[in-house]
Amino acid sequence: MIEIDGSQGEGGGQILRSALALSIVTGRAMRINRIRAGRSKPGLRAQHLSSLEAAATIARASVSGNHIASSSVTFQPLQLHAGDYHFKIGTAGAASLVLQTICLPLSFTDGVSEVSIIGGTHVRWSPCFHYLDWQWAYFTSRIGFHLTIDLERAGFYPQGGGCIHAEIHPLGDISPLNLIDRGELLEIRGVSIACNLPQHIAERQRKRAIERLKYLGCDLRVEIEKMPSFNKGSLLCLIAVFENGRACYFGLGERGLPAERVADIAVDQLLRFIESDGCVDQYLADQLLLPLAFATGVSELRTSEITRHLITNANVIRKFTSAKITLLGEMGSSGIVRIHPAK
Repeated sequence: MIEIDGSQGEGGGQILRSALALSIVTGRAMRINRIRAGRSKPGLRAQHLSSLEAAATIARASVSGNHIASSSVTFQPLQLHAGDYHFKIGTAGAASLVLQTICLPLSFTDGVSEVSIIGGTHVRWSPCFHYLDWQWAYFTSRIGFHLTIDLERAGFYPQGGGCIHAEIHPLGDISPLNLIDRGELLEIRGVSIACNLPQHIAERQRKRAIERLKYLGCDLRVEIEKMPSFNKGSLLCLIAVFENGRACYFGLGERGLPAERVADIAVDQLLRFIESDGCVDQYLADQLLLPLAFATGVSELRTSEITRHLITNANVIRKFTSAKITLLGEMGSSGIVRIHPAK
């Protein structure tokens, strides 16, 4: 049984999610202790428990410690199955993180899986649906995944209630990626959305983003769109497309935060990326580690920032596989991620 220290490095729920996916794919049992030990509310919270239960469901796993606030979990995958799965987080916990936990394992089955997840679709500290759709799904398709995702309705903090649907097809070989030189900036596109709020909020978000980005001189399009939701919330999401790279960032509205500031959150992050030499944003570099550890060849990515998340994720992958992951650069700065896949 593989032993994992859940407080190592970044010390968050990502350690659990990565370990669950790797346990299923490799068929190796694991025990994770001191889960989120350094956080203000340590142990499993609702969204972490949802990822654990989703992983256990698709792998018919034997599990202990699967309850709120649990600091230790054991997980023994038994038999992975494609199927029609429905998961409900019950809070505004991130539906995207549950999907990313089970996507890689379900891609290794021999059948098509239909997955519905109810929870938060546009919440802090996790990829929003638009990031999944524009960035994560785009690059996973480039390396060989057959995945479609759709948004039935948006779910914002604190109510949640959003719904994501995914269709996951069997995977052949995973192709390596070489993303070092991003080339010229071709376009920036974006979306501004205000759900169950005055329309001027979406318009102000859009206006602020365009005012701040127009000096770049590239094709710039920010659309105002409508999105069904049971609750109130706003979003400004931007993606910069280069000849050989992409980066996506977003800002979310909250009570007392002006629309212009929501736009600034997304724009500030995008401009920091543009000023770096990164070919992909720091979040994507982290999210591609797991699939590229099983690719058919060596991958190299230039990320805009080597994060503690990235370092921690690499350490978890090394626990389960023979993949060799090398990070060239200092934490907090841009750098190269080199992945020699597991044999």
